[in-house]
Amino acid sequence: MRKSCLLSLVLAILAGIRIASADPVSELSGFSIFDKIDLAQLAKSDGKTAHGPPMSNSRFLSVQSIYVLPGAPAPHLEAMRNWNPSEHHEPKVFLHGDISGAITESVFARIKGAPDNGPVRALVNATAKMGNDLQLSREEAARWKGGSPALSGAGGDFWIGVLAGRGRAFVSGGTSAEAPYDHAGPAVRAGEELNGLLREQSKIRKQFAGLLDNSGIGRGAGSLKPDLYWELLNADNVAVATLGAFYSRNANGAVQVADTFYYASGGYYVTLTLHQMWPVEIDGKPHTLVWRGDMVSSAALADLHGVEKLGSESAMMKDIAKSVALFRKERAR
Repeated sequence: MRKSCLLSLVLAILAGIRIASADPVSELSGFSIFDKIDLAQLAKSDGKTAHGPPMSNSRFLSVQSIYVLPGAPAPHLEAMRNWNPSEHHEPKVFLHGDISGAITESVFARIKGAPDNGPVRALVNATAKMGNDLQLSREEAARWKGGSPALSGAGGDFWIGVLAGRGRAFVSGGTSAEAPYDHAGPAVRAGEELNGLLREQSKIRKQFAGLLDNSGIGRGAGSLKPDLYWELLNADNVAVATLGAFYSRNANGAVQVADTFYYASGGYYVTLTLHQMWPVEIDGKPHTLVWRGDMVSSAALADLHGVEKLGSESAMMKDIAKSVALFRKERAR
């Protein structure tokens, strides 16, 4: 009797797995805002981008996208993993560097060769004054001893030290080991912001539970080893130094990805981009159905209301739509 019940339970579980993985469109509609999807039509379009569900925290915004790529998911995953936006004519990313091996100051040396433009000069000016908009701990801010704030000079040395220290902390203990942003106000912790974004998106949190739990996103270091990188990019006309981590896993025949900026010198507290890619067949040929979810936490959003908030959401949607279009164009070659 016990063996019969156990066999029935195993068969039921296997049937549930088959149902979950057999119909990507149904699975996608179960956790996303896209409840009706025509794969054939989607494959002929540029994809869809839409506002995510409303969130109670005024610092948070989210956007969701869906699109189709030719071929199986595996090569698209590798393209995401190795994506260097500065090589793909992305005007908002000035510098990008992959991090492998030990995290030393030399990993970030290229920041001293940053272009001399308006956003970079804005970061330089903020560094000279240790402005309130810089996201630093009190200890980090106290290390600024003056001198030339240019990134080619003492300013570059300062930010190299910040990035190296925070990178080493992340490797040792994930976001829970990161120092708070408390240089000019109440403490803000990256892990708490990431967890807050995910709490507001319960269906997405459940869908990506395996990836999120094994990566340790929002907490300590997980069992999944991330690909680490850093960037200097433009956020609202100010150069922002960032640290990122890229995770991936297979999930019942699909591929899941989590890409997070766990540190930013300004502009936003954290960002999190999730992807799920399913193998599908369209007109007898292999394709990949892609869902993308972008979440951001930013102090600047908290002061926006009404039309201003909608404008910020629309700007985020346009940036993501451009990013998706660029990736699809590169993958179609």
